[in-house]
Amino acid sequence: MAYAPYSRYQVGAALLTEDGSCYQGGNIENASYGATNCAERTAVFKAVSDGRRRIKALAVTGGLEGTEPSDYAYPCGICRQVLQEFGAEDMTLIVAKSVTDYREFSLKELLPFGFGGESIK
Repeated sequence: MAYAPYSRYQVGAALLTEDGSCYQGGNIENASYGATNCAERTAVFKAVSDGRRRIKALAVTGGLEGTEPSDYAYPCGICRQVLQEFGAEDMTLIVAKSVTDYREFSLKELLPFGFGGESIK
């Protein structure tokens, strides 16, 4: 589902909400790179726009078009911040090269000093 005509680096994400709904997203590039949206945020924004506010798990994979992933595609800092906003307390993040080669993390492991809504109340 990725649209990556410039970098040819395609990323896919799938998330599971607390109510069992699943949403997918791909990275969507733009000639003005600042307007590009990551796969993780695409999936999150689809879920949130459908009324889902708590993410239980998110899996992400990526690699150059036409090749098998050679490394894990970790969420960028902006995506980690968005996940901080909508991730459940026990949210699991999975980065995968394949169905059998993956790593699992908590959001706190990838964003140890996250800035959330409680920080501004």
